[in-house]
Amino acid sequence: MILETESSNDEGTVVITDFMPVGRDHSSIVRRVTGKRGRLAMRMELVLRFDYGSSMPWVTRLDSGGGISAIVGPNLAVLRTDVPLMGRDRSTIAEFTVADGESVDFVLTWGQSHLGTPSAFDAGEALADTEAYWSAWAGKCQYKGDWQAAVLRSLLTLKALTYAPTGGIVAALTTSLPEQFGGPRNWDYRYCWLRDATLTLTALMGGGYYEEAQAWHDWLHRAVAGSPEELQIMYGIGGERRLLEWTAGWLPGYEGASPVRIGNAASEQLQLDVYGEMAHAMHVGRQNGLSASHVTWPMQAHFIDYLATIWDQPDDGIWEVRGGRRQFTHSKMMAWVALDRSIKDAETLKVSAPLEKWRALRDHIHEEICDKGVDKARGVFTQSFGSANLDASLLLMPQVGFLPADDPRVSKTIEAIESDLVEDGFVLRYKTDGGVDGLPAGEGAFLPCSFWLAQAYALQGRHEEARALFQQLTALANDVGLLSEEYSPRDRRQAGNFPQAFSHLALVAAALTINRVGPE
Repeated sequence: MILETESSNDEGTVVITDFMPVGRDHSSIVRRVTGKRGRLAMRMELVLRFDYGSSMPWVTRLDSGGGISAIVGPNLAVLRTDVPLMGRDRSTIAEFTVADGESVDFVLTWGQSHLGTPSAFDAGEALADTEAYWSAWAGKCQYKGDWQAAVLRSLLTLKALTYAPTGGIVAALTTSLPEQFGGPRNWDYRYCWLRDATLTLTALMGGGYYEEAQAWHDWLHRAVAGSPEELQIMYGIGGERRLLEWTAGWLPGYEGASPVRIGNAASEQLQLDVYGEMAHAMHVGRQNGLSASHVTWPMQAHFIDYLATIWDQPDDGIWEVRGGRRQFTHSKMMAWVALDRSIKDAETLKVSAPLEKWRALRDHIHEEICDKGVDKARGVFTQSFGSANLDASLLLMPQVGFLPADDPRVSKTIEAIESDLVEDGFVLRYKTDGGVDGLPAGEGAFLPCSFWLAQAYALQGRHEEARALFQQLTALANDVGLLSEEYSPRDRRQAGNFPQAFSHLALVAAALTINRVGPE
């Protein structure tokens, strides 16, 4: 979580150190420029805009010490540095030299304008504190399997994506980085998805980070509390529910990919699979000794009773399609998971529950999926009832315990996905030219789906293939080990929002599975 960048020319070498201090009252970014060889002339430029680039602040010099203050509406930013600053073309400029052994610091701090100027702090002390914090955190990792560096980087990324006051973990830090370069497949991922709940708990606890798992578990309980018919697929970092989607029409988009979206209308969709994710997360939490509120079970039972009345409805599915609701097979499977985990918890906890009714419905949903969710001519599961299309989410069947990996229908489905959805060695979510998502065709390969295939290989006993695919995927990470949502084989680059929690969660889950079921 501390980035060092070395830059050289004939005159010398500098190291630029960037980090965000921990344990401070305000959010800050620190940039330290340190001379390593010779003497280099440097230039710093800061262009401050707020409200997604639409608001230019009023900039003044600080009364005490070097630096500037920039205010617009509720926002305040302060840049502190010992080098002289100049205003030029609505930006702030600093021109300076740094020699071997010298350091120049720039500290940029955000605050609320009505609370006044944030206090200054020593950049060197903050660097030492931050390094000590992250080193200690990484040192607690209990994962001892293969690919430790990639797993630890993923766990560090999850921690950094966490909003400390609430325990909420955002899916990504960005909005509208395109899944399709130059196209409209651009979404705002700065929210917390219920779909990530179980994977997050499994990943954190698999690394030995039970405190973070408990914080996420607590966030989940608070976020979903309320009426079951109002359950959402995602929430804000504090559990906020209104995530209205709008577009920033004045922004050109990343490399021209537009529109730039703020908020996410998928929060208003019906996605039945989140009931399964919620129940499974609570089941995993109970299995691992995470504490829960005394109202958790009555709330969960209420949710399951409500799911029993809507499970057979068409929904918008795991991929949050905008091309109309369908009877998605994955959604029905996760409704089965919701009942299955709740039944097991009720039996273990010996709490009141209509178990006969739930067992009958669980078995009925299973039969319904195996009847209507299968292309009988090919013997493979399909994306939705009555459809011949495939979907990578079907790879999750053995992982959630719906059917074993050696079931002939599962084996044939994996073979069909290998044949129809794997391009250039990577797994597509589904064929985008079928119109199911209501958008123009074309996108990169969804990285979690490829990790799911690696897990499926491991569960089938295809250990060498699982390891080879896993290593191929981890090699896609950038120079500091981070993964985005997708990878474009055609462009040979990552695509989509970044860094993507779902991709790093899938990496950890695949590593855990491959190590658990691998040959002795």
